Amino acid sequence: MTEQDVAVYRARREITVEGHDVPRPIQMFHEANFPDYCLEVISRLGFVEPTPIQSQGWPMALKGRDLIGIAETGSGKTLAYLLPALVHVSAQPRLEQGDGPIVLVLAPTRELAVQIQEEAVKFGSRASIRSTCIYGGAPKGPQIRDLKRGVEIVIATPGRLIDMLEAQHTNLKRVTYLVLDEADRMLDMGFEPQIRKLISQIRPDRQTLYWSATWPKEVETLARQFLRNPYKVIIGSPDLKANQSIRQVIEVVTDLEKYSRLILLLKEVMDGSRILIFVETKKGCDQVTRQLRMDGWPALSIHGDKSQDERDWVLADFKSGRSPIMIATDVAARGLDVKDIKCVINYDFPSSLEDYIHRIGRTGRAGATGTAFTFFTHANAKFTRELIKILQQAGQIVPPQLSALARSSGPSTGGSNFRSRGRGGFGNRGQKSGSNVIPLGGTRRPW
Repeated sequence: MTEQDVAVYRARREITVEGHDVPRPIQMFHEANFPDYCLEVISRLGFVEPTPIQSQGWPMALKGRDLIGIAETGSGKTLAYLLPALVHVSAQPRLEQGDGPIVLVLAPTRELAVQIQEEAVKFGSRASIRSTCIYGGAPKGPQIRDLKRGVEIVIATPGRLIDMLEAQHTNLKRVTYLVLDEADRMLDMGFEPQIRKLISQIRPDRQTLYWSATWPKEVETLARQFLRNPYKVIIGSPDLKANQSIRQVIEVVTDLEKYSRLILLLKEVMDGSRILIFVETKKGCDQVTRQLRMDGWPALSIHGDKSQDERDWVLADFKSGRSPIMIATDVAARGLDVKDIKCVINYDFPSSLEDYIHRIGRTGRAGATGTAFTFFTHANAKFTRELIKILQQAGQIVPPQLSALARSSGPSTGGSNFRSRGRGGFGNRGQKSGSNVIPLGGTRRPW
């Protein structure tokens, strides 16, 4: 492409770049010079052309330089760093006995880590590149065996990986390709001390790729400390912005009206398609699930206090469509890649606008359209102005009640309300906990 072609292509696909000596984007998969086995898998999966983050991110990552990638969820970020990782591994000396991984991918939640590994297996198995997933809430034995046997790629949540390092089941001496996926979410969950501890054990001549959906000050500060002379690619606006292919419907309600409104909404939209309902607390998640099941709706719940086995079981039932309604806390808000989620319902408004963007981003993925319904109460009034701005930027209808609330409420503080949650509890509670058990005496609908 000529410089003019590049400018037109980037403008058309909303690609903004920063950095010294930025490579041109690619327009077709074969231009990236990936090995044949990668192109065969891409072809088999039916991908037509690279997504914007892939078209510009691949040439950057393949240069061996550090990279910051900012793009909304569902934009193809996982393959944007995994395929260059396979090329990187192939160029390194083979692992010796006792060597740790060459590639380390850090992710905030076990659901996201598992999904990343599924992609790594799809592409890496053909080249005999081994990977494993290291996360809490699951038995350590199989994870330790994988690490002892030797794997080129480790995908991990920070806490469990630190446990493995302290027990000397692996080391990070050979890591030369480091990925921080959903960096904003990891900071939001209070993982910064663990990230710093892990990076201090990785050699300084590594290549670091830093992926985030939003670009708050905390993320920028950390990136500045750990990356050297990075490229930066932004898809769309760096400001908080919703996917335009999602129809956003905001309903101003009272807390007492929420459940009856939810039932009416389910009757309207329920046709066997998947529906994801978000609530703010684990207790609320269990309560709504139990009530729906008592009323005969095929609902299951997922949150941080569920055992890993139960979370896997619920997710599998939801993905297959056996249980088309899933109620979740924000543990499922990011990284949850389930095809064909017809709509997202925010039963409770989240405690930050970043989480709102990521919740509704579970629908309308990979170019599809979707709908997000949100129940908004007077208790959420501080987010009104920023929420209206997000709706207007995405060309959505702003309901009159929301505008009235904006006029009557004080100054909005929602925009930069970036909070740290701490690591939270991921306990075990047996095979199936209360809210997912079929209630005695409940009516069952023939879904």
